[in-house]
Amino acid sequence: MLFSDIIGQEHIKHHLVRTVENSRIPHAQLFIAPTGSGALPLAIAYAQYILCQNKGGENDNGNASCNLKFDKLMHPDLHFAFPVTTNEKVKKHPTSNSFLEEWRQFVHETPYGSLFNWYQLLGIENKQGQIGVDEAEEIVKKLILKPYEGGFKVMIIWMADKMNASASNKLLKLIEEPPEKTLFLLIAENEELIIKTILSRCQVLHIQALTEQSIIDKLMKNHELDENQAIKIAHQSNGNWNKALHLLRHDDNELIFEKWFITWVRSAFRAKGDASVVQDLIKWSEEIAKTGRETQKRFLKYCSHFFRQAMLTNYNARSLVFFESQENNFDLEKFAPFVHGANIEDINQAIEDAIYHIERNGNAKIILLDLSMQLTRYLHQKEEKEEK
Repeated sequence: MLFSDIIGQEHIKHHLVRTVENSRIPHAQLFIAPTGSGALPLAIAYAQYILCQNKGGENDNGNASCNLKFDKLMHPDLHFAFPVTTNEKVKKHPTSNSFLEEWRQFVHETPYGSLFNWYQLLGIENKQGQIGVDEAEEIVKKLILKPYEGGFKVMIIWMADKMNASASNKLLKLIEEPPEKTLFLLIAENEELIIKTILSRCQVLHIQALTEQSIIDKLMKNHELDENQAIKIAHQSNGNWNKALHLLRHDDNELIFEKWFITWVRSAFRAKGDASVVQDLIKWSEEIAKTGRETQKRFLKYCSHFFRQAMLTNYNARSLVFFESQENNFDLEKFAPFVHGANIEDINQAIEDAIYHIERNGNAKIILLDLSMQLTRYLHQKEEKEEK
């Protein structure tokens, strides 16, 4: 994968190249990056630059055979670990080795793809993958061997925040004192879910969301959009190239998410003065509960973003508002006054709590109904509460 293929992130690219050219490659690095910002292709390009002994800041002038192996993601000294679980193909003890064919397809087709996209490919939207102790044992086995081609061995752990405690503890010693010329590249979205002992052993790089201009340029160059179309998509994508592509293809889940959200907040607002509306909230909870857990979590995160956009609209921070409603009968300007400094923290905390319990296999219908009843109360809070 060429550095030139990666959208934006010029500062990070230059930093990674300098670590190689100055022979100062940290043996364990953690990329903290939002969805769709390009951490995975960056890590692969970095590994290619190192293993293929490329020069000049790009990946097309080193070992030709090595670069060809990277194009196919089949270099013997490049290893991957990522969240998995059982499916129709693998009934027990799933590890990344069991899904390498699907992984290569995923990286080639959607290098900026999300964890949800990966689960969709595996057909496990209603399950939650993890990097478990079986995976950790496989990682140890791979890395204690000598490099096949005499250089570095690189282990890329994608979504390292899905590594459970047993796996993390098993890898601690190896990450702290790896075999010679062994490089760990961990990628995560939520730094808080990485255990402290792993964090302390890694050099942490924070990768920012893509700039609107970098998305505009890529859309115009690769997809032949005019500038106005590119600007609109870039603004709505909020720094996420994966989302920009979904918007371009009109296959983004956010249209159905928006419908669910609007139905939810309208019912929650009316429920305080009309007990019969609670039945609507029960039906709504049942409908969302029928979807997979990953869909439920993505929807709740969408709700959290929606509430923040409403608050920014309420406080006239127009430059930060990227939401554009697809529903003709919904006006963000009219909804915005009900989301403010007095209730936004409570709303966000209630949503985070719901996500937490869904991740731990709680009853989705009960969790969502409880969240709905809390929202009924929060939407009627007065902003004056914050000023007292």
